[in-house]
Amino acid sequence: MASSGDSRGALLTAGGVLSIVAGALEVIGGVIIAVLTIGIRILFRLAIIPMGPGDWFEHIMPFMPVIPMWLIIVGVPLFALGIVAIVGGVSALRRKNFGLSLAGAICALPSMPLGILAVIFVSVSNKEFEAKE
Repeated sequence: MASSGDSRGALLTAGGVLSIVAGALEVIGGVIIAVLTIGIRILFRLAIIPMGPGDWFEHIMPFMPVIPMWLIIVGVPLFALGIVAIVGGVSALRRKNFGLSLAGAICALPSMPLGILAVIFVSVSNKEFEAKE
């Protein structure tokens, strides 16, 4: 039968791994958004996307100045949150710094189920960090 210390260590490890996985998904999502934003801007500059009358272009043209900026506003913070989530997950696995581990788990929250579980597992296992010191 496992002691409560072992289960807490397992929860902290699970929280760290979940934080790393969620952070990796956020980084990938941020990169995809950046590539799409840059690609859309290049295609419009090269006029490869059709712009004739009656095409879909006339319906989205009023929104075009807003779309790339919106994608940048979403993509860059998502990328940054992913990096912090990965660093916090590594910190949780090493049992180094509870504050950084919890910040990483919180930054994993945009990946809803993974982030929520990471926050719960890391916050429940806060005594693991105190025992290490």
